[in-house]
Amino acid sequence: MESRAGRYFETLSRLIQSTEVTDNLGRRLRLEDAFDNVAATAHSTHDLGNKIMFIGNGGSAGIASHLAIDFCKNGGLRSLAFNDPSALTCLGNDLGYQSVFAKQLDFHARAGDFLVAISSSGQSPNILAAVAMARKRQVGVVTFSGFSESNELRRAGDVNFYVRSNEYGFVEIAHLSLCHAILDLDMGWGLVAEPARAAVS
Repeated sequence: MESRAGRYFETLSRLIQSTEVTDNLGRRLRLEDAFDNVAATAHSTHDLGNKIMFIGNGGSAGIASHLAIDFCKNGGLRSLAFNDPSALTCLGNDLGYQSVFAKQLDFHARAGDFLVAISSSGQSPNILAAVAMARKRQVGVVTFSGFSESNELRRAGDVNFYVRSNEYGFVEIAHLSLCHAILDLDMGWGLVAEPARAAVS
């Protein structure tokens, strides 16, 4: 009988590989094409002197911070996450938590920037408010969501990645893996075959 651990990782693999991607008109995109689209947009954003901004709550905030530094350090792309504790607590206290990301976009975003919005449920009010501000500022948007297939965030981006699961662990790991895949493939992963290992006698 297959182990529970084995079934867990098979489920995770299936969910990642079956990620559904749509454009701003709801048209389906191939996963590889969506990766290429996001990578190309990230490069053109950087090349024009603009920036990539990552936002998320809780586990998604961890993903946002993780990927912002990876896109900078490994990808050479100007990027940041809006997770500074003082900014979050100040804006949350003064304006309400729904505004913590939208107000930072109001402060810092300019036309031609690029927003990566991550929310497991796709229903977080502060993420949706930030996307609305991004549109107001003429900022491109890519979204990562899960849970209900009718979640609002799934329809809000230029490219929308949706993981069909109601479990936080699966959705969060899938989102992190998808973001890593975009960067790693863009950096050339898999283009050069690994050298053959010498046989061990």
